[in-house]
Amino acid sequence: MSKRMPLWMQILIGMILGVIIGLVLPQFGAKLKPLGDAFIRAIRMIVIPLVFAAVTLGVVKIGDLRRFGSLVTKAFFWFFTATGVAIVIGILLNDIFHPATGVALKATGAIPKNLHTSVDWVQFFLDLIPVNIVEAAAGGKILPVIFFAIAFGLSLGAIGDKAKPITNFLESLFQAMFKLTEGIVAFAPIGVAGVIAWVMATQGSNVLFGLAKMVGVLYIGLAVMLVLFWFFLQFFSAISPMQTFKKVLEPLLLAFTTASSEVTLPVHMKILEQNGIPNRVVSFVLPLGYTFNMDGSALYQALAVSFLAEAYGIELSLASKLVIFGTLLIASKGTANVPSASLVVMATVLTAMGMPIEGIAILVGVDRFMDMGRTAINVLGNTVAAIMVAKWEGVLGKTDEEIDLPPV
Repeated sequence: MSKRMPLWMQILIGMILGVIIGLVLPQFGAKLKPLGDAFIRAIRMIVIPLVFAAVTLGVVKIGDLRRFGSLVTKAFFWFFTATGVAIVIGILLNDIFHPATGVALKATGAIPKNLHTSVDWVQFFLDLIPVNIVEAAAGGKILPVIFFAIAFGLSLGAIGDKAKPITNFLESLFQAMFKLTEGIVAFAPIGVAGVIAWVMATQGSNVLFGLAKMVGVLYIGLAVMLVLFWFFLQFFSAISPMQTFKKVLEPLLLAFTTASSEVTLPVHMKILEQNGIPNRVVSFVLPLGYTFNMDGSALYQALAVSFLAEAYGIELSLASKLVIFGTLLIASKGTANVPSASLVVMATVLTAMGMPIEGIAILVGVDRFMDMGRTAINVLGNTVAAIMVAKWEGVLGKTDEEIDLPPV
């Protein structure tokens, strides 16, 4: 592919080639999965050091505890508001379209063994504190790493000039990870082609015919979220939505094709910094948002639980919908550090509703295709979150050097 061709266009071509190979040569396409796996593993390789350096430096650059508290408050206000809106949209879409009408409920998929059916909040908060930060990093546990990075960043900020050698090292590490990202992402079109070829070869028929109405309704909901994001950018940030969406097209396509938000993080951070959002905001809000602000996933979970309730013949009263709303709003944040988070969240809500969690299995066949769309919206939602927090902090369009911190 031509070096002059934009990366997003190369990724799009890779996606199209993957679809063609997977449908026309399914046996060959099924063998291309290692190409996608290699690309995803390479990106995940750099996520932990990048997040640690970015969050630590971001906290140091914030300058003082009060400004840090202000940033946290605004970020979580947006996270909970956006998640709440997404949940309401999911419930309303089920009420309008009733995708479960005519569905013969029969569990055909496999439920993961030892799947949690509730959130152990005491354990959740204890797990935030790593007993061994090296072990937590090696295990890819992002929330304990973020917790340690925040505490470490606050400590570095408190010792002033003595922290310079460490902050200089972290700055070098941060820049080195970005440079490494450039090299890895250059192979994105090949990795994407491999992933899509495998998906179409192994799950194509399910994607095309299985639970088609449920899939269609989900994408209507994701389109509604996209319109809402457009509205907020247009009227509350003074930033062109079209330009914003165009600039983050690369991470959006990566999210859609790989169904992994984690893969997009390094590219996403770099793009936002290059387009008017200070490092201190990006390096804090984005890693946190990737675990606490999953708008597309929240919409899907609300729609899926409502779908399963109807499939079981359960009429959803206003009280039932409030239970779904409240449980999802809390559980979607409390399971951020739990494997198979979406399944855990749905299991939590189904248990609260008194419904068998085996119902989750009927969605397994088409989950990959739905995961692609909701992951892309997760990434777009975190783009808007970073922009809105920067706007509220009064630093949108400024670099870290241009920001004049007020006196303490």
